[in-house]
Amino acid sequence: MSDQIILRVATKIVVPPIVLFALYVQFHGDFGPGGGFQAGVILAAALILYGLVFGLRRTQKVAPSWLVRTCASLGVLIYALVGVEGIVLGGHFLNYSVFFPLHPEEGQHLGILLVELGVMVTVFGVMATVFYFFAARGREDL
Repeated sequence: MSDQIILRVATKIVVPPIVLFALYVQFHGDFGPGGGFQAGVILAAALILYGLVFGLRRTQKVAPSWLVRTCASLGVLIYALVGVEGIVLGGHFLNYSVFFPLHPEEGQHLGILLVELGVMVTVFGVMATVFYFFAARGREDL
């Protein structure tokens, strides 16, 4: 792999903008096309690109297996807690208007943002975990 210097340099240049674009899609998702699922896929694609170019061992130093597995379940927890919080505040599951009763549109905005954040974290974690499983298949040295 050491003979692929252009590919390695290009990857180091394009991965940060890909991550930045994933964050843009995440936080712009409630205003237009995009949201948590798309942002999670883009974020995982950046990690997968890094893994394809630099190898699984080096990628797992950047994002260890325990971290991506934790992300998969943490996102579901965020989603569920946002829904339960609606019930605790006297509304229905995933009723965001109760977050700010005097300004329900702000509650809607916050609720959607948090739910989409949970979706992004889950999608990233699941896709990265699947990549790790496939990349490590048949290798005992990991």
